[in-house]
Amino acid sequence: MTIFEQSIQIKASATVVDRCITDLELMQRWLNPMLNCEPLGEWSTKLGSKSKFTIQIPIFKPTLKNVVVAREPGLIIWGFNGFFNGTDRWECQPNDRGTRLINRFEFNIPNRLTAWGFDRFAAKLTKADMEAQLRRLKTVAEELHQSFDD
Repeated sequence: MTIFEQSIQIKASATVVDRCITDLELMQRWLNPMLNCEPLGEWSTKLGSKSKFTIQIPIFKPTLKNVVVAREPGLIIWGFNGFFNGTDRWECQPNDRGTRLINRFEFNIPNRLTAWGFDRFAAKLTKADMEAQLRRLKTVAEELHQSFDD
């Protein structure tokens, strides 16, 4: 099992940060522009809700279908199966400076050739992209938090 975990401190309430990780319109503002998230049915982050993430690259558009496997205020875990099998956990931890957001991507790649290619070519890019997403999410959450203060 491979685990990528990173966190970021955000100057916003856990409620605002939670909204940023569960509201589809807000998610589109911080997700990688090459990553498209679409609901399978009506968008929801309730337990059992389904969606898919598609990487928008020419010719080959890998898609990962996922389902919400855990949900409570400040926590959502998406489970997925496809070229990756695992979970993507987002947890808001309120503190005196706002919220610490922890993202834990835990997965295995069942196909050995795909796993080899990922390890050689995409692992570092994936980690860097996840860190960039957290920075973009921080910006969105802090802007949203400030708009409530105005």
